[in-house]
Amino acid sequence: MSSLSPVELALAFGIALVAGTVKGLVGFALPMIVVSGLGMILPPELALAGLILPTLVANAAQALRQGPAAALASTRRFALFLSVGGVFLLASAQLVRVLPVNVMLLLIGVPVTLFVLLQLLGIRFHLAAPSARIEAAVGAFAGAIGGFSGIWGPPTVAYLTALNTPKADQMRVQGVVYCLGAVALMIAHVGSGVLNAETLPFSVALVIPAMLGMWLGGRLHDRIDQTRFRRATLLVLLLAGLNLVRRGLFFS
Repeated sequence: MSSLSPVELALAFGIALVAGTVKGLVGFALPMIVVSGLGMILPPELALAGLILPTLVANAAQALRQGPAAALASTRRFALFLSVGGVFLLASAQLVRVLPVNVMLLLIGVPVTLFVLLQLLGIRFHLAAPSARIEAAVGAFAGAIGGFSGIWGPPTVAYLTALNTPKADQMRVQGVVYCLGAVALMIAHVGSGVLNAETLPFSVALVIPAMLGMWLGGRLHDRIDQTRFRRATLLVLLLAGLNLVRRGLFFS
């Protein structure tokens, strides 16, 4: 914290506030916005450390919004996704210091952008019923990219969207998936050294603006219907995907 200027801290708090607001509205994108925003003003490892605790606290609040019983039911329903994703997340977290950043960004951004563009063109991926094979594959992909980037929302949202999950259920399921993923992410990066005694205070400080944003976004979320919710979700996904591709192509 002492190495950051007042301007850098103010910008970091503003980014966390915006990220929390978007998450409160559509249920995801906090890590993407925090990493993208902080990555423009801070070293990548500090940006990654900064998102860990706000992500954990925000997702816990989202998962428990409808009560512990509903959260537990969602955990059981997506147990395969969570277990496979957790294994891949813990394994890939150790790549954060060796994998080129531009490769990491493109691996996330390109599939997400293609998925959203197809959705907006009316070409929708629809699953009439859950598939264990597809759920495991998506969980593995989400965990793999989440471990070294802190971002596992896009493939999770894409899968839930393909299942045509109702708005309230999708918000809760996303909260459960992301919360358990955030616990695994924290454990993984304590081991990798990204989250340590020097970076922990910065991560703690970002919890406050992120949660304020969550409250603001939640007020907006309660006022939109399923169709608008889906459009807002796709718009956020598209912007995030394009930004990740841009950074991957022009990163130096």
